[in-house]
Amino acid sequence: MTKLFRYVAFLEGLSYLALFANMFIVKNYDIELYKSILKPLGMTHGLLFIAYVYLAFMIREKQAWSWFDLLLVQLASLLPFGTFMMEKKYF
Repeated sequence: MTKLFRYVAFLEGLSYLALFANMFIVKNYDIELYKSILKPLGMTHGLLFIAYVYLAFMIREKQAWSWFDLLLVQLASLLPFGTFMMEKKYF
């Protein structure tokens, strides 16, 4: 389960950065591909985010995280590069 969490955390971080970059590139230049690029990417990021949050709760006991550690892991998902920094700290 821990390996799955690390994999999901990495993919969630990548999807967040890709979504963030695409919002600036595609939206600012008013490219018509906006809907075809951002909508599927946003859905993928949303599903990975939900999986990340769920798996963090599932592995909390196995990793012996305190509630504060769990809070930090959850907050990491809201920051760009946060999931990558979390992986360095907790794994």
